Amino acid sequence: MLQAVSHGAPENTLDSSAKEDSPASLEAFLAGIGTRAFRFAEVGLRQRDDALDAVQDAMMKMLAYQDRPASEWTPLFWSILRRRIIDMQRRRRFRLTWLSAEPQHEDGGTIEWADDGPDPSRTHDGREGYAHLAAALGGLPTRQREAFTLRVLEELDVATTARAMGCSEGAVKTHLSRAREALQRKLEDWR
Repeated sequence: MLQAVSHGAPENTLDSSAKEDSPASLEAFLAGIGTRAFRFAEVGLRQRDDALDAVQDAMMKMLAYQDRPASEWTPLFWSILRRRIIDMQRRRRFRLTWLSAEPQHEDGGTIEWADDGPDPSRTHDGREGYAHLAAALGGLPTRQREAFTLRVLEELDVATTARAMGCSEGAVKTHLSRAREALQRKLEDWR
C-alpha cells in the first residue's frame, strides 16, 4: 500500500487517479494519494521516517471507512493524516521537554530526491525549487501550511479543505491568504 510513498521520487504531474471523483477502490485512492500525503507529512514532521509512519497510519485508519462513499474519502483522509501529524508533533514536544534539560532543535535535514529527469540542470533546479518551497512551508504556522498545501498543492475546494482542517470556510480563506503573503516574502529572495 505504501509503494507509491517509499521510493521518494518527485512527481512531475499529479496522479490522475487522485483527481477522479470516484476511484475504483479504496486501494486505488490510497495509491494515488500516497506520494502527496508523504510530502505533506514530511513538511509537517520534518523527518522522513515519521512522515512514512504518519501516512501509513492514516492509510490503515482509512480501511475502516471503505464502506463510505468515495466522495467522502478525500476530506476524510486529509483530516485523519492531519490529526496523526499533530499527535506526533505533540508527542515529540512532550518527549523533548521531559527527556532533556535543554530544548533541542529539529535538524531540518535536506530532502533528497532520486534523479529521474533527462536534463540534470532542470532536475537540479526542480530540486532546489522544491527545497526552497519546502523550507518556506516549514516556516509557516501549522494552520497556514495546511491551508496552502490542501488548497493550492492538492487543489481541494474551500469546503473540502474546511472539513479536512475542522474549521470554517472563512478560516481557510484567511489562513490561505496569510500563507500566500508569507511565502511570497520568503521566496522573493530566491528568484
